[in-house]
Amino acid sequence: MLTVPRTAGLDSPSRAQTAPAIPAHALPQRTPAELLKLARRGLLEAAGSPMDGLRYATAHLAALRAAAAVLAGRARPAPGRRGRPTSVWALLAIVAPELAEWAGFFAAGAAKRAAAEAGIPRVVTAREADDLVRDAGRFLVVVESTLQLSGQTLLTGFPTAAFDHSDAERPAS
Repeated sequence: MLTVPRTAGLDSPSRAQTAPAIPAHALPQRTPAELLKLARRGLLEAAGSPMDGLRYATAHLAALRAAAAVLAGRARPAPGRRGRPTSVWALLAIVAPELAEWAGFFAAGAAKRAAAEAGIPRVVTAREADDLVRDAGRFLVVVESTLQLSGQTLLTGFPTAAFDHSDAERPAS
């Protein structure tokens, strides 16, 4: 049986029982802290990439890991059969409605990420890649705050100031 890792604030049974249920196969196998650590590392990798497409794709994947951390921390497994595949972004909007705008923002870039991963030339510009790195950094800060986990405790020795924006709201489209 799959167990959902708990984060700060989810220790009370009443809150755990009211957590949204999502198909068990859609829940991440890692803890929220592990996923956020991977997201931060991916974001640092994206920031250092000289190739626009790779920078864009890596930043988007970092945001996906951050979204998965929210699922791992807030959702509970629903019994039943496997259904059709569901986007992490669709699940995020259900599990954390306050992050629905972020989910929509990153879902809109999923096709572009796939094209960039496939190596299609000039699918993203340098500006788009830089903007996504910055937006994914803001999203990561919002997720860390939502889950009450600090980037400093997740990745000791890595700089967090580059992604710690006080205006960490959804970027203007």
